[in-house]
Formats: sequence, C-alpha cells, structure tokens
Amino acid sequence: MTVVTYVSNAGSGDISVLRLSADGTLSSVQTAAVGGTVMPLTVGPGRRHLYASVRSAPWSVVCFEIDSSTGELRRQSTVPLPENTAYLSTDHGGRYLLAASYTGNAISINAIGADGIVVADPTAVLATPPHAHSIITDPSDRYLFAAALGGDALLQYLFDPRTGRVVPNSPAFVATKPGAGPRHLMFHPQGHFVYVANELDGTVGSYEFDSSTGHLTPLDIVSVLPEGIGDPWTAELKLTPDGRLLYVSERRSSTIAGFRVDPGTGALTPLGHTATENCPRGMGIDPTGRYLLAAGEQSHAVTAYAIDPETGALTAVDRRPVGRNPNWVEFVAL
Repeated sequence: MTVVTYVSNAGSGDISVLRLSADGTLSSVQTAAVGGTVMPLTVGPGRRHLYASVRSAPWSVVCFEIDSSTGELRRQSTVPLPENTAYLSTDHGGRYLLAASYTGNAISINAIGADGIVVADPTAVLATPPHAHSIITDPSDRYLFAAALGGDALLQYLFDPRTGRVVPNSPAFVATKPGAGPRHLMFHPQGHFVYVANELDGTVGSYEFDSSTGHLTPLDIVSVLPEGIGDPWTAELKLTPDGRLLYVSERRSSTIAGFRVDPGTGALTPLGHTATENCPRGMGIDPTGRYLLAAGEQSHAVTAYAIDPETGALTAVDRRPVGRNPNWVEFVAL
C-alpha cells in the first residue's frame, strides 16, 4: 500500500504531494499548481478525485484526478462556487460536494458528475447563522450537519442523497456554550458520537448522535489548552481510524492536545500536549493510524509524528518544508 498526503499552501497557491513511507519519512512527489489562495481540500470516497477550494476571488473549486499508482494530481476543471468556501466535504456516496462559507454565512451543495467534475449550478444554497465553518453528513447520508462559529450553533438538517436536497431537522440546531465558536466537527468511526473543535474558547465538545432522529445531544466539554494560554485559537481535530485516540491542534500555543476516547461512552481523557509546528492550522492522520502530520501555517513546513497506539504519545519522525502558509492535510491510501 502506498500512502500519499496532500497539503494545500495558501500563500504559494499550490498543493504539496508527499509520499509517506512505512517508517514515517516523507518524500516529495509533486507540487501541483492551483492558483489563488488554496485552502480546504477533500478527497472523494473512491479516492480517485481531490477537490481544492480557492478562497480568493473568483471563488471556485479546482477538481483534480488522482493517479492511482503515484498519487500525482491531474487538473480536470475549475468550477465556480457560490461563496468564499472555508470547508469542503463530500457525501459518502460521492455524489455531492458540500461547502461551508465563513464569510458568506451559508452552506451549499453541488452535484458531482460521473467524471468527478463538480457541476457548476448548485443544488442548494442555504443561509446560516454567522460564519459557517464546516459541513459533513452522517455515515448513513440521511442527515447533514454544519458548524456556525459566529452563531455558536451546530445546524441539523435532513439530507436526501438521491437529490442533494436538504431541509432543517427539528430542532434545527443545537446551541453550544456562548462564545465557544464551533469550528470543525467529525463523526467517531463507530458513528455514535460527534466531536467538535471550538475555536474561541479552546475546547472540544462531545455529542451523542441518534441515528433514528438525526439529533445531537451534548455530553461533555474538555479543554485543549496547555497551562498559561489565555487567548485560544483552536483549529483542527482528527480521530485515529480505530476511534481510540483524538487529537486537536491549537494555534496560539502551537501545540497538539491528545485524548483517549472511551468507545462506550465517548468520554475523553486528556493525554497531554505536544509542541509542534508554528500555528498548526492543518492536521491529518494516515489511513493506517500510525502517523499524524501537522502543518505549520507560519513555519511553512510539516512534521510527521509516530502515534503510540497505547499511550497516544506523538514522536517526531520527519520534517519537510512545503509551500507558503500550509493549512490543510488530506491522506489517501492507493
């Protein structure tokens, strides 16, 4: 198995394509030009296409085909998006591109053609509370969720995977703690829990997911901050594929907080902090669960860490310069 990682570099307008070896070392495969301020990335479920959001005008998504043997990117098309997009994902069937706009206060859905190219006319564009910052579907593709950072709300929708249409669930949202600033959310691999990185108060929230109703129920809130940090700036969260470990990056302190996840209750036990790249905005865990890659937006480099499966400790294995202002990390196993 070949493991490749894609790192978007906003300042240099390109994507660094790196091969991750079995020992955790990194080697350069390609620097793919995108143009403009390239930031969020997402990989389609078939691992054949990568989508890159350009957050400088004109707002767009660049569609790439992934070479199945090398991981190299071949540019297919540039398609307009309704707004400046801070987050991209696809539904689990790979039929729709989901986008959240921080500045546009909206979410949008565009169909994806059989050739992997996004259809320009959106299926849906919905207004949200201020600063929509992430959007995902549940494992069944029946429900859709978005985090509105400025509205302190997790939005709940019913999603039709056949048509791409969405309508608000009832209730339409779950309120977070005032001033928390929910940024990114993700499902536990078992599908029973959802975790949310709260940017403005430096916490991670855990929620129980009811698959029969599509409702989220708050469980707990845990700090991700090391001692002495009073002005939080939390960024990314990632779970290992087995769901046993959770990591959250914190930009103000340039650290990664680790947590053990109780598979029965979803409870988080803090495991400590690891100093990392300067301003770790982007982070990813490889499909084997053995390595974590952190991208330093202000250091213009990435570091690969070995993950201790028992203790959750991170040990630096390799460090590589990439383009300017790296901010997003995606992995693909070929």
